[in-house]
Amino acid sequence: MPNIIEGYDYDIFISYRQKDNKHDGWVTEFVNQLKGELEATFKEDISIYFDENPHDGLLETYNVDKSLEDKLRCLIFIPVISQTYCDPKSYAWQYEFCTFNKLAKEGRFGRDIKLASGNVTSRILPVKIHDLDPEDQSLLENELGGVLRSIEFIYKSPGVNRPLRANEDHPQDNLNKTYYRDQINKVANAVKEIIAALKKQHQHGEEAVKNDFEVKSVPRNNHKTTIIAGLFIALVLIILGFLFVPRLLKPSEELEKSIAVLPFINDSSDTTTTYFINGLMDEIIIKLQTIKVLRVLGRTSVEQYRNISNKSLSEIARELGVNYIIEGSGQKYDNAFRLRVQLVRAKGKESHLWANSYEQEIRNLKDIFSIQNQIAQAIATELKAVITPEEKQLIEKTPTTSLTAYNFYQRGQEEQSKYNQYNPSTRVATRVALDRANKLYRKALECDSAFAQAYVGMAYVYLYKHYDETYFSESFLDSVLILVNKALSIDNQLSEAYTTRGYYYEYIGLTKQAIEEFNKALKYNLNDYQAYLGAGYIFRLLGDYVQSIKNYHEVVRRYHGENLPEYLSSLGQWYSEIGFGEKSKYYHQEALTLGGDSVRYLLGLAWNEFQYENFEECLNYGKRTMKIDTTLHNIALEYYYYVPSKYDYEAYLNAKNYAESHEKSGVLMKGHSYRVGYAFWKFGKQEEAEYYFNQEIKMGETGLKLGRAASEFSYYELAASYAFFSKKEIAYKYLEEFDKMYTSFPLWWTVMIKHDPFFDSFRNEERFQKIQNSIEAKYQAEHERVRKWLEEKNML
Repeated sequence: MPNIIEGYDYDIFISYRQKDNKHDGWVTEFVNQLKGELEATFKEDISIYFDENPHDGLLETYNVDKSLEDKLRCLIFIPVISQTYCDPKSYAWQYEFCTFNKLAKEGRFGRDIKLASGNVTSRILPVKIHDLDPEDQSLLENELGGVLRSIEFIYKSPGVNRPLRANEDHPQDNLNKTYYRDQINKVANAVKEIIAALKKQHQHGEEAVKNDFEVKSVPRNNHKTTIIAGLFIALVLIILGFLFVPRLLKPSEELEKSIAVLPFINDSSDTTTTYFINGLMDEIIIKLQTIKVLRVLGRTSVEQYRNISNKSLSEIARELGVNYIIEGSGQKYDNAFRLRVQLVRAKGKESHLWANSYEQEIRNLKDIFSIQNQIAQAIATELKAVITPEEKQLIEKTPTTSLTAYNFYQRGQEEQSKYNQYNPSTRVATRVALDRANKLYRKALECDSAFAQAYVGMAYVYLYKHYDETYFSESFLDSVLILVNKALSIDNQLSEAYTTRGYYYEYIGLTKQAIEEFNKALKYNLNDYQAYLGAGYIFRLLGDYVQSIKNYHEVVRRYHGENLPEYLSSLGQWYSEIGFGEKSKYYHQEALTLGGDSVRYLLGLAWNEFQYENFEECLNYGKRTMKIDTTLHNIALEYYYYVPSKYDYEAYLNAKNYAESHEKSGVLMKGHSYRVGYAFWKFGKQEEAEYYFNQEIKMGETGLKLGRAASEFSYYELAASYAFFSKKEIAYKYLEEFDKMYTSFPLWWTVMIKHDPFFDSFRNEERFQKIQNSIEAKYQAEHERVRKWLEEKNML
């Protein structure tokens, strides 16, 4: 059979594990269906290499023969990715997948090619028939050098993960909502795009070769003067070229594709439709965030600029750390809406790059979503941002078909945003917004029970409303997991669902699973700052300060909202904890400059002084914070234990106020009860002291039993509490468990274990010294690891 491009035996090579064809002939059926679709797609014949009896399970020492290697020199390689395909010992993996990947990279076209649309794609076109285990996914993506992008033939329902079959073209219960016929067509269309690009590249290559080797006749001239003149002119041109050509060829400044979408303006006098305009803005942000080459700030970062007219776009862009600004305005009237959007280059001299106006009657949701899709893709095109096929699919995804459900959801998001705009310490007063949001999400689901985002909204509400009240319950936050799992069963590409599930796992103490969820979230939205935030905090708990600091740097790059000073302070604290005081001061100063929060700044200074064992100076900073904000009784709570007894009365009053404020609010005093008890005991209030110590023991042991988040700290708190009661063996047991929990420790743990008065009675014992030395050694090792990483990144 003649091939499409000369020099290739086959156009397509089908690679698969024999196990995936042996039982029901799925691969054979797929190849037959694809052949039929290709015949209807191409004018010429497309040749396919497909071995119905492939080698399988061969030893790693088996050498691929030359005949197979020739067949692998094809235009397109289609691996059928299954639960068994990603096996490094299998023939299909080693001698087909990995071999083609190597040959393609070294071949004349390369493995990755540019399509007519400007997008870049791979000549490896995976067809996926199962959801994969995380380790198999990682193995694939490591070999590919990037995210797996596949066309899926997966039938999913609760507890089911199997290939979609040809006779299931109208499945009733397939949660993926994919039709076999459509997926076959997608494969054929992808093949067509790739072959068209290869043909074009092949033709250009032939033209270049022809032009390069075309012989031109040149008249002879043997005059000596002509030769000398020619040499002189050539010399002058070389000098001029050396001086000026580099300047001419120097590329113009390429700006990072960083964007802020400012709050859209409601042009209508009817403020009840503001939620609709804000919803349009939110969806455009979400669609832009799915494009990985763009850094797009979320709504919480830009909400501060609503109704602000005294700043230029370049000022706003500078404050937000972006290069481009998107502005929009519109109005909803009856069953229609108008929208105007413009893209501005805001770095340096402002320049308008693109603008468009839209007016649309709302007959169904497609009318709204199609305009949002157009806007996102137009902006990406203007910024020359390549959109992958998978990103395009995410952008064009329709979350619901019910206009009423969508309206309720948008209004729920609006209420939730009111809660998000408040600092966590003041959110108690705004929980009514969460209640309203929850009711609206429920109404959305009454209209469309398959609206995945509404389930995530309800999960978010439950997470932040019921954390404290269900902390010691056996079913702690179970509703969050149920709601998120429901959302993901409907749409398994929902970034916010994975982020919410990550926080659920973090709060119940399953840190490994939490990290996996945050990574999944970032796969679909690289701009999800909350995923970086959650991961950064967990890595800090685990003692991996390199990953913690790395994630927090991503947070402050991608979030510029009200809580940015808090995140900058956290970054400063992480640097302080691992022994980099100057970098810590820098970020605390940045937080102060940005937020003007002197309390937070003083707290950072106090913490630095504590870690360098300047305890009275540390206490002075703590007391200064309480003068500014008299509600912060806990700030100096820990610092009193490392200073002379002359402060005992102050410590007692501080602890008393702290305990009373917690009793009124109903917020748990976990991790501080034993220190409250110590202050009461030193002031002669023994009965009250024992109450608070026993409260700490009960909370700590229950938390450990239930595996709650940060329960590792409970080992130390329990050790201190039992040491106070002179129960040395139990105290040692918990201290040794505490030491085992971590591969590294922050600087402040080395200070606490060295000076904490709870352990004064056995501080000089060999057993205690061994624990103390182990903690200090782990800190030093992690400090050195962070230092090396900072040097590699030129950050020191």
